[in-house]
Amino acid sequence: MRDVGRAKREAHMSRTDRHNEPTRPGQDHASPFSPSSLLPPPSSLFPLPLLSLLILLLALAACNPFAPSLEEGDPFGDLLGDPTTVEGFFTNFRNAYELRDLSLYEPLLDSAFVFQYYDFDNQVEREWGFAQELESTRGLFQNAELIRLSWNQIITQDVFDAGRQTRVVRSFNLTVALEGGDAFRTDGNVNFLLIRPDTASAWALRRWRDESEL
Repeated sequence: MRDVGRAKREAHMSRTDRHNEPTRPGQDHASPFSPSSLLPPPSSLFPLPLLSLLILLLALAACNPFAPSLEEGDPFGDLLGDPTTVEGFFTNFRNAYELRDLSLYEPLLDSAFVFQYYDFDNQVEREWGFAQELESTRGLFQNAELIRLSWNQIITQDVFDAGRQTRVVRSFNLTVALEGGDAFRTDGNVNFLLIRPDTASAWALRRWRDESEL
């Protein structure tokens, strides 16, 4: 069983091995998600199969007289959760992972975001911030052929600061199939601190404590 942080690191390492990229002077080996090595072409931020599907659906809606009108509802309405609810936040998080779409994932993070995990290899606590989280997740999304994330029961939830902050511990199952045949399967708990400026605003993830192997 592997933690989420390790899955992100190993996704990037497999990409580096395949491309035989040399180590640059000053590169941090303990945290291999170097921004310059992970910058993708613009089209890679949106999975090509999904992009093709959306283009096809838009084309059909434009020329098909039997297509439902806007008044009949959004055909993608079930895909997006209500970002002002905790359950809606978890729905949008799952969709961003399973679609491997960084443009869906980034708005879920607070600008002061921190990811915390325990490095079992070196027996030390580690963390990274907003920019490195985006680069590590970009590496994971680019190298994954399939991601399946299932949220299970909420173990604990504490609401404070007049409904503007909540701490949620929730169990999950995660499967990541990488290019080349490698697969990672893990389960455990996430410990999320969600914040928002007022009770009518969307939740954003301020702190993620990964508890995959605890």
